[in-house]
Amino acid sequence: MHINTKKLKARLKQFEANAFFFTRLQYNSGDWNTDQRMPSNVLNSLVEYTTIPVDVEEKVVPLSSSAIFKSPFCYLSGHKLVEFSEEERSNFERYVKNGGFVFVDDCNHDIDGLFAKSFESQMADIFGTSALQKIPNDHEIYHCFFSFEEGPPNTSIELNGWGDDLIHDYLKAIMINDRIGVLYSNKDYGCEWDYDFRNKRWLAIDNTRFAVNIVVYAMTA
Repeated sequence: MHINTKKLKARLKQFEANAFFFTRLQYNSGDWNTDQRMPSNVLNSLVEYTTIPVDVEEKVVPLSSSAIFKSPFCYLSGHKLVEFSEEERSNFERYVKNGGFVFVDDCNHDIDGLFAKSFESQMADIFGTSALQKIPNDHEIYHCFFSFEEGPPNTSIELNGWGDDLIHDYLKAIMINDRIGVLYSNKDYGCEWDYDFRNKRWLAIDNTRFAVNIVVYAMTA
């Protein structure tokens, strides 16, 4: 795994005007407030590895609020039911169709779990039954900063005795104008990255590096 330097300087110039900030989406159903240390860990990685100016405070924004449209990147997660209200559904659709990026992570790491089934049903209702598709493992998101030659990196918790007990070798996405608008994971990256960033020194390889790719892709693609 290495940094892909091709066109990297040109990409990162796009960040110079405004600081990146991490937005967590609050929705009325389910449990949206998961993995509370994860955002600060991801933000630390952006500071450590890139020249992207970063706002170090996580922002929590109700999906029903117009404030979502000021966010360059949004995160949505949970274990339970996802059932958008009319306002939440309308904002989600408008945000994604107008160039927004939402990273959605299933904390159950379970394709048959309540979060997965209910979220995928919401996406089918909003964007169509075939909109959410597997993305190939040579997609740009795996090479836009660090390179992940085999696609999405595995998480240590995918085989921990709950969930569907499978390693998911793919991510799914909803594409808008040939760009990912919704990145969807059953790998539970939120839990994988939910630790104090100062503990990274104990890892042989920093497992938050893929988070850097996700942010760089969201901001430059």
